[in-house]
Amino acid sequence: MRITQGCFSFLPDLDEEQIKAQVEYCLRNDWAIGVEFTDDPHPRNTYWEMWGHPMFDLKDAAGVMMELNACRKAHPDVYIKLIAFDSTRGFETVRTSFIVQRPKVEPHFAMTRTEVRGRTVNITLTERA
Repeated sequence: MRITQGCFSFLPDLDEEQIKAQVEYCLRNDWAIGVEFTDDPHPRNTYWEMWGHPMFDLKDAAGVMMELNACRKAHPDVYIKLIAFDSTRGFETVRTSFIVQRPKVEPHFAMTRTEVRGRTVNITLTERA
């Protein structure tokens, strides 16, 4: 089972030109770009590590790609995603995020549904090798 978090997660992985096009779209909308990474893609892990600082004043996609490639070099076998913040109303809101790197071997999860009292369903998510 492939990890599906963020935009484009059900599509094939984006290539470099497609990633750059998405970054350019975000920058045209005045959204700040951030790079995050993790080795724990569990769906409840919403706090990925931030690579550097969000790039609030950056206007060129080449700068984002440079930071992304530096993160890839430092962390070659983890999940990396780009996030875009919109701060036009005075608070940060994530407008989009998408995975740009996956490890060679992704963990697999099994989901078990158990019916209990009434119409309640308990869901257990476990990692499989």
